[in-house]
Amino acid sequence: MNRLARETSPYLRQHAENPVDWYPWGAEALGRARSEGRPILLSIGYAACHWCHVMAHESFEDPETAALMNELFVNIKVDREERPDLDAIYMSAVQAMTGHGGWPMTVFLTPDGVPFYGGTYYPPDDRQGMPSFRRVLSSVATAFRERRGDVEAAAGQVRTMYARMAGAQGASGAPTVALLANAARGAARRFDERYGGFEGAPKFPHAMALEFALVAWRRGLLPNGMIVARDSFLAMSRGGIHDQIGGGFHRYSVDARWLVPHFEKMLYDNALLCRLGVHLFQVTRDPEIREVVEDLIAWVGAEMTAPGGGFYASLDADSEGEEGRYYVWSAAELESLLGTDAGPAAAHWGVTRAGNFEGRNILHVAADADATLARVGGSLTREELHGLVRRARAGRKDSRVMERAHAARACRSCPHTRARWGARTRAAQRNVPPP
Repeated sequence: MNRLARETSPYLRQHAENPVDWYPWGAEALGRARSEGRPILLSIGYAACHWCHVMAHESFEDPETAALMNELFVNIKVDREERPDLDAIYMSAVQAMTGHGGWPMTVFLTPDGVPFYGGTYYPPDDRQGMPSFRRVLSSVATAFRERRGDVEAAAGQVRTMYARMAGAQGASGAPTVALLANAARGAARRFDERYGGFEGAPKFPHAMALEFALVAWRRGLLPNGMIVARDSFLAMSRGGIHDQIGGGFHRYSVDARWLVPHFEKMLYDNALLCRLGVHLFQVTRDPEIREVVEDLIAWVGAEMTAPGGGFYASLDADSEGEEGRYYVWSAAELESLLGTDAGPAAAHWGVTRAGNFEGRNILHVAADADATLARVGGSLTREELHGLVRRARAGRKDSRVMERAHAARACRSCPHTRARWGARTRAAQRNVPPP
């Protein structure tokens, strides 16, 4: 057991039994690196991060990999939810060096804490163009030992970048209307008119950018700003990124059409989406938007609010060692739960025997009400379909299946959690890249 056992962070304590000689961030670790002239391996993540679990299981729990880490580096673990300041500093460096960022974040530092190389998830073996973590460890250590000039040059470039960022942040004065209008138009050019949100995959909610588009529309700076915000919010609400039964939004979608989510849920994402939904309803008076917002608020109260006050920061993507285990459904489970309502509900949520995710179904609004009614046939009306869907959602409170789901959703720090932690590689083997 390493030093992390003494920490209060659930994420750090999650790594307390790793064979890695982990330090928390602090004077002890930094002092050792300086006194021994050793490079630092800084690993940053958070408790609900699926790919953090995967890398922990593949590499940090592996005795051979841990022995290499202990031999070559001073190893520091940081919880980004506990130290967002450190996360912001080193994320900027990784993004500058690689063009992207995400968690787990792996950063190599000089003994005085300046980054010179970094990335995100590294697999245990060479895979799809990504080097193995052990190969990265050996290569970085060799470069630090034998090509110190190159390392110092890379660290110097990062110092220069930080200095420029500090200078930019020190600029005074409010942004001009012209600058805001140009920024709004730039965001709107990236709008995905077919699926909502902003271009490509993976696709994140980007609630603040959508809020900005709405404000820009209101102030006459972006004619289509309301459409950008409204269509994106509705597309997310109808997609798999929105938990159609349990409530709340997952962190992001791995595809462009919001179907397959990365299953963790973050409090801050949902707070921003709630605010966006409220402002959209004030503009549109759309009852669908209102229902989504009310459901979101109820979910925060039921699952993200601690008994003693305050809020939980996140819910894990993994349950019983599987990614999204209690967010996906089989047709048989839906039939068992809903009985005669199962047929129309399955048509509404796109549930099939074959499934749309590893043989099971991520629920999403598969079509508009008229198309669903045509598929179901019979004399069911739009109002009856809407009532049926509401009954199905409400039924989760009495369902054995949904009770099991509720227990598995919560993060480890929640008192009602019964889900096992400890990541497995099943999701990694689907070859879905980390953020």
